[in-house]
Amino acid sequence: MKMIDLTIPLGIGTPPWPTYIPLQVQYFKRLAPNGANGQIVTHSNHVGTHLDGEIHFYTPGKDIASLDMDFLVHEGAIVDLSDVCGSYDVYTSKMIEERVEVKQGDILIIHTGFHHYGWDQPTADEIKYMIKHPGPDREFALWAKKKKLRWIGVDCGSADHPMNTKIREWMPVQAKECDAHFQKKYGKTLEEFYSPDKYQLMHIEMFPSGLIHAECLGGDIDLLLNQRCTIGCFPWRFVDGESSIARIVAMVDDKRYEKLMEKKKKAKLTKYGDVAGAKNKWLHEEARPKGK
Repeated sequence: MKMIDLTIPLGIGTPPWPTYIPLQVQYFKRLAPNGANGQIVTHSNHVGTHLDGEIHFYTPGKDIASLDMDFLVHEGAIVDLSDVCGSYDVYTSKMIEERVEVKQGDILIIHTGFHHYGWDQPTADEIKYMIKHPGPDREFALWAKKKKLRWIGVDCGSADHPMNTKIREWMPVQAKECDAHFQKKYGKTLEEFYSPDKYQLMHIEMFPSGLIHAECLGGDIDLLLNQRCTIGCFPWRFVDGESSIARIVAMVDDKRYEKLMEKKKKAKLTKYGDVAGAKNKWLHEEARPKGK
């Protein structure tokens, strides 16, 4: 069994979710004269690849330390929606099930393609990454509950549509842009589509049911589009942690790993050694279902 990293690089340039504290690092001792290097690290729990815990939005919920390994590591599917979802779009369960088999109790990783705008990518665009990515409506949330998914992962800033969060108030220019897009594509204003009763539904409605999610995935995710594998999330054993920075990996057998690494050898890479998303469109074309 070999592992493929689905985690984005974490450094002081990694953007946190808007308004949250970024990663800050300083040395408090150095090899000369102390004989060792030591650092102090300050950050919020919502920077880089991270797992949102139940108590992030649900007071009587589980902390991160209470999550069982059987919950964190399980079979799952990685679906590519980048061919049907652009800026501000809404994705559905139908789009997912047209592209990959999703079983009861799975982990589900959603590749919107917006990790291509992440800080580590040659096509980086922080506004697109955090403010314009696609997201779901309540239909998706109800489907996910019915499927009894363990947890969900997304390759963008939030599992909610950005304009169904406080971002709508913080970014009025983009909110106006999204409103026009919704009226043209969905026949409703932004306010009508994401009415107050749906506010941040992927957090507020899902966490009391134990269906949490990880955000800001990336790494070599483009190698596994529309495929099934074992998926593992490894946060800290964080007592009273509302969320946690995490390492997320896909696990495949040795032969499959060798084939995927042969593909990676042909791909353009980021400066951190991951597949450079949008620079390798052929990977996405190979993953497309017939007729798409």
